Amino acid sequence: MSTPTTDRTGTVVTHRRYVPYSHAHYAGNLVDGAYSLGLFGDVATELCIVLDGDEGLFASYSDVQFRAPVRAGDLLEITATLVREGTRSRVMDFAVHVVGRGAPTAGAPGAAEVLHPPIVATTATGTVVVPPRS
Repeated sequence: MSTPTTDRTGTVVTHRRYVPYSHAHYAGNLVDGAYSLGLFGDVATELCIVLDGDEGLFASYSDVQFRAPVRAGDLLEITATLVREGTRSRVMDFAVHVVGRGAPTAGAPGAAEVLHPPIVATTATGTVVVPPRS
């Protein structure tokens, strides 16, 4: 099996997701850390489809960092960036950024704000494997 002939490192997939209040598990409308990991799985799947025409399978996470809370009412931007490519393995860097946050008040329960700059909530590196090329 040969490795790809073009350098695809740096390829990025981005998703945006609103965090519904039904996902809050803790006081202060906090969402558990596994929520971010699930989102990483979604962007990794799309990146594998884009690169290899297959969903791939997650093999491992490394260096997972929970840097700031994710709350119900947040608007998240989730990215996967290809950093290394082997014959079957794809190493990706992941990040969850909070780009918007609910800011309800008594007079405006649905109020929200765009965050400038966004808050880095979760980062990780992960390895995904894909089937051998035909």
